[in-house]
This record gives sequence, C-alpha cells and structure tokens, in this order.
Amino acid sequence: MKKLISTAILICAIFQLHAVGQKGKKKSEQQAVQMTATTPDRSLYFRPDPKMDQFITNLMSKMTLTEKLGQLNLPSAGDFTTGQAQSSDIGKKVEEGKVGGLFNIKGVEKIAAIQKVAVEKSRLKIPLLFGMDVIHGYVTNFPIPLGLASSWDMALIEQSARVAANEATSDGINWTFSPMVDIARDPRWGRIAEGSGEDTYLGSQIAKAMVHGYQGDDLSKNNTMMACVKHYALYGAAEAGRDYNTTDMSRVRMYNEYFPPYKAAVEAGVGTVMASFNEVDGTPATANRWLQTEVLRNQWGFGGFVVTDYTGINEMIQHGIGNLQQVSAKALHAGIDMDMVGEGFLTTLQKSLEEGKITQAEIDQAVRRILEAKYRLGLFDDPYKYCDANRGKTEVYCQSNRNIARNIAAQSMVLMENKNQTLPLKKTGTIALIGPLANNPENMPGTWSVAARHSEAVSLLKGLQETVGKEVKILCAKGCNFEYDADLESRSAMFGKNSYRDNRSKELILQEALDAARQSDVIVAALGEASEMSGECSSRTRIDVPQSQRDLLAELKKTGKPVVLVLFTGRPLVLNEEKELADAILNVWFPGSEAGYAVSDVLFGKVNPSGKLSVTFPRSLGQVPIYYNYKNTGRPLSDKDRDNCHFEKFRSAYLDECNTPLYPFGYGLSYTTFQYGDVALSANDLSGNQTLKASVTVTNTGKYDGSEVVQLYIRDLVGSITRPVKELKGFRKIALKAGESKTVTFEITPEDLKFYNSDLQYDWESGEFEIQIGTNSQEVKVAKVNWQK
Repeated sequence: MKKLISTAILICAIFQLHAVGQKGKKKSEQQAVQMTATTPDRSLYFRPDPKMDQFITNLMSKMTLTEKLGQLNLPSAGDFTTGQAQSSDIGKKVEEGKVGGLFNIKGVEKIAAIQKVAVEKSRLKIPLLFGMDVIHGYVTNFPIPLGLASSWDMALIEQSARVAANEATSDGINWTFSPMVDIARDPRWGRIAEGSGEDTYLGSQIAKAMVHGYQGDDLSKNNTMMACVKHYALYGAAEAGRDYNTTDMSRVRMYNEYFPPYKAAVEAGVGTVMASFNEVDGTPATANRWLQTEVLRNQWGFGGFVVTDYTGINEMIQHGIGNLQQVSAKALHAGIDMDMVGEGFLTTLQKSLEEGKITQAEIDQAVRRILEAKYRLGLFDDPYKYCDANRGKTEVYCQSNRNIARNIAAQSMVLMENKNQTLPLKKTGTIALIGPLANNPENMPGTWSVAARHSEAVSLLKGLQETVGKEVKILCAKGCNFEYDADLESRSAMFGKNSYRDNRSKELILQEALDAARQSDVIVAALGEASEMSGECSSRTRIDVPQSQRDLLAELKKTGKPVVLVLFTGRPLVLNEEKELADAILNVWFPGSEAGYAVSDVLFGKVNPSGKLSVTFPRSLGQVPIYYNYKNTGRPLSDKDRDNCHFEKFRSAYLDECNTPLYPFGYGLSYTTFQYGDVALSANDLSGNQTLKASVTVTNTGKYDGSEVVQLYIRDLVGSITRPVKELKGFRKIALKAGESKTVTFEITPEDLKFYNSDLQYDWESGEFEIQIGTNSQEVKVAKVNWQK
C-alpha cells in the first residue's frame, strides 16, 4: 500500500515538474515539430490476441441469451449508498446478468460495491464497465474544449486528458464519453462549446491528442481509461443550430470536411464510438448501417464497440422509423453494440431473434466487442483495479494538477483587442472589477463539468485578490444581472451554476458599479455568457452578449476610464459594440478550476497570450454559417478592400453587411508584435512524390517575449471538383524573445494535397497551388507552386 501511495505522489510530482518546465521546453519543442503529442498506432489496442479470443469464446459458450443481451445494456446508475448496491433495482439487474456497464456513478466505494455484485453474485461473474462524461477534466477542471482548441498546443491538450484520466481512474471510472470531435460552423448550436471548432485538420490533431491522453499506450494500466469519440456523425451540422435537429449534406462534404476527426480518432486507437442523435442521409445515425458498419468498420477498420447516446434507440420512434422492437433491431443490424439507458436491446431483441428479424451472429458480435473491451482494460484479471481509495487521496485535485490547469487555461485565452497597449495592466492603483461574472466561482468551469467542485473554482475576484491584491486596490460590483429577463436567466443557471440574481432595481445595481468605476484607474468588466448558456440543449437565436450587460458596458465607457472586457463565452459571439466600447478584449472562454488565477496571469503580463481562435466570430448573425475554408462562387466579390466591406450588384455579397467575419479563424493578438517575411519555396515546379519545403521568417518586433502560432494554408487552384479558397495543413507554435527572428519551415508532400473527389476516391491532382503562411487565416503571405503527377 505504501508503494501505491508513493507512486501516486510521484505521478503528481511529475505533472508539477512538467508544468513548471513548460515554458523552458516549449521553445525548442514547438519550433521543431508541429504536434508534440504522441499518437500511437491503433494496433497498440487492437492487435490480434489469440489468448483473448479463446477466453471470450469460452465465456460466451456459457452465456444464456439473457446474459448476452445484458452485456449490451448500459443503464444510468443513479445514486445509492454502498449498502444499497445489491438491493437497488440496478443491483438486482446486475446480479441477474442484465447489465454490461453503468454510468453516472462515481466514487471508489460505490463502484467497488456494485462491481462486487457483478463479480461475486452474478452467475458468470463478468465485471462491469463504469463510464462518465469526463469532458475537460475530472475534479481538476480545464478550459472548455473550444477553449482548449484555441491553445493550438497538442502537448497541452494531451496533458489535460492525461490528468483527467489519472483523476477519474483513481475514482473508479474506466471509460469516458470523450472526445467530442464534431465539426461545428454554426455558433447558435450550444454544443459548439464542447468541440474543437470549425476546422477538420485542427480537429483531427486534437482528436488524436485527446485519445492518447486518455488511453496512453496501455489500456490495462490502472491510470488509463477507454475513450469514446462522439458524436458519430455530423452532429455539429444541425440545421438552424438547434440541438438534435436534422443534418443533410453531400457525401463529398462528409468525407472532406466532417468525417476526418472521427477517422483520426479511430486511427489513434480509440476504444469506442458513440452514435449521434441526428439523421444522416435520411436515416438516424443509430440505425444507419452505411455509417456504423460500411464506413466505420469496413473503410476505417475500427475494432472497438459502438454505443448509442442517451436513449438514442428509443428516440428513433419519434424519428418515425418504427416501434421500440423495430428500432432496436435496426440499431443492432446497423452495427450498434451497446444501448445506453433505453433498454430496447434488453427487452426486445429476444423477440426479434425468435421472429427472424435479427440473427444470433449479430448479437454475438456485439457481445464479443464489449467483452473484448473489458479484457483489454484488464477487468477480468482485476475487476477492482480502479478501486484503490488511496489513489484518490493524493491524485485528485492535487496542487500539481491545479498548476497544470492554471497554465493550460492561460494558454487558451485569446487577446482579441488591445488598443493603445491597454494590456498588460500595471500592478498599481485601483481596479474596478465589475460584472455578473466578476465573483461567480460556479460558472468558471463551464458546461459539462460534472465532477468539478464548482463552489471551489477560483473566481476572478479571488484570483485578482490573491495574485495582485497586496499591490492593487480592487473594488468589486455586479453592475447588472446576466439578463433582464429572470426566466431566461434561470434557464442558464442549471446544474448548480448559480447566477446569484440580484432582485434590487437595475438602477441601484448599476449605480454601485459606476461608483466603483469612478474611483478606479482601470475597469475590468467580467461579462458574457453564463456557463449553461452554451452546451447541450443550449441553442441561441441571438449570439450576442445579453442586453443587460451591453448596457452596463456602455455606461462604464462613459466614465472615461480604460475598459478591459474579460469575455466569458462558450461560442462565437457578435461583438461589434464591444469592439467599439472596450479598450481591450480578452476572450477567456470558461477557463476551469483555476480560472481567476489564470486570467490574472494574463491580465498582468505574467503570461503573454498566444491563443488563436479555432472558430470564426461573425459580424452579424445573418452571416451564419461562416467559416474560413469556404468555396468561391462563380460571382465572387472583388478584392477592393481587405475586409470585402463593399457591395457590388450581381456579386455574392450582402446589401447590409460585409462578407468577412469580425474575427477570422486562427486570429489572436499578443502583447508583442510579429512580422512575417515572404514565403520561400525550395522549388516552384515539382513532380510526383517530391517534398516541397516552404519557409518563412518570423520576427518579434515588439518589446515583450511571446509565442506565435505560424499557420500553413494551401489552396488547390483547379480541381475536378470545386475546392476551398484555403485549407489549414499545418502549424507551428514558436517562442520568440523580443527582437528575435526564427525561420519556420513546413515540409509539404502530395499527401497534403489529397481530397475526396466526386467518386469518393482519396487522391491529389496535378496543377497549381497557393502556399499561404501567416498569423491567421486572413493575413497570409502567398507563393505559388506547380505540381505535376
């Protein structure tokens, strides 16, 4: 036991050393490689294992049909005390062999108690899986995934998943329903917060980093957990941005733009896949055999099991494709292996088998896949391997993990405006900290933070007080509520995320804020969304900062004091007013457990912001969907000005708005400035499988040391099908001291030129290509190359 405790302390110490050494390591690592995260071959998890095959064959030969269907059943555990494990309804089903796994249960004692029922009371003693939505951290909470993506730092993203896996497994969990890799281009959709943004290349790199962070290189270790890529497929393309809504697109778009992150997760060895709620080609994904078997297994070679989303089978009744028995049979035939919550498999498949609607072979295949997962996790060798109570005492929410969370949060923040070098702030004078998010710890972790200690999260007020409170006087006032409408505000104050609504008159609340503002040297306005204004079933038809907060910002501006907007958001927002009113805008997303400390680190210059947007911020809702890698029309708007803010009749344009976004994909400022030289190519004419080297020299022309994400885009100028105006194909994050220059070189091969053509063949075509390198998707240097097969 002493050895286990020592190992746990050592793990936390290693994490702490990694966090402390992060700045020193980054300079050399990030310059040398595009993605420092390691991504193992899927054969690490799915290599042939005759011993496993024989074990499972022997076990299945002893199973009754009821026990087999039980392995396909994933109910929600609910809550119970350890003494109730056997007597509860779930406990009775476990004892009868009618449960394959449980989710929404955490804690070593509870999990050990119900696992004991499975392995000591059930006939065949088959252990259970225990799953949970470990999305962006466990108890130690990291920025929401959209924020993590904005770090463009694969090593940090992988590290966040590694810490999460270490904490969750020490609390009994062995399966996470993460990562979510759905490409999303409509900010009305609330679950855009839970993914990596709009780009398929960046999203694919993040998918691989997350899978390896969770699963490591050995799933049988007690500090790794099985990942589940979701929501397969196209869930982020819901029409009108309304959650669970219909999706409909061509297969060319599926393969080129929406499928790659799922495929990348499969190639990284992800253990499980979750089917999405939406339909694909007119058939719900949960019943779509082309999707779940032809593409996922036959084309991509996926070797794990597929689980539905919550009641995904039952919901197909409302889709209108059958009753519970019919939709359950369709799901099994499509390739679904495990039924989450609905129990359609458990209660109807026997009848469907008797009626010849399904086959025994289909049932056996699903059972085998689930038993294989349990075998790979090592549960047959030690069903209690994740139930060491001593690990949780030292490995959950330890200081080293919190230090890592603080660092990652700071690296994810995006500086969107900084007029007259308002930031970084000086550690002198008086700050007025104003807004409904100024002192609200519960909202700091953001959506899908089910295991976080929300009340212990570091509020912005606490973070400032504890980091600069001895040098800076801090005055704090709320200024306004999240919304004028109390009912609307209540919808975003769910799951313990208190909005602390102030029911006094809005005039009195405002006056307190103005009094504080007038006494200050600078105003820090903590405004934006409440954390549950984004997330599942949190779609919005207006994607702006609520009116109550915009009114407050306008009044603060009238004081004449510099105004720094600290923006909390789970989606792209329309920020035209804020851009005009604020002297600086720091987008902090929802930063996680250590929010206040991390925000303070950036505001006062301890950390120079280097985050870049992983999603486009529109000028107006009417532009949505808007994304950088669009295709030209036959009548594109002419390039008269940088922002395309002009109108031409019979050209693709708006009467009342620019074509371009307010803030483009890849955008993010720094406290210093970077200058890009011209793109230098190793050759202008290439053939076959030659390698092109594209180089650019980047110089830090400011007075602060800083990091810059150098972005590579390629445009295929002529193709057999229309091609995007540019596509992200690489990036480097480099550290530059003030006045320093570095040359960044990208190696480009024909693999980077490939796409799926109209026959869905993945290949590249001869022709002319633009090589674009720059600081964001709009500001690039361009060179051309001719490449023939």
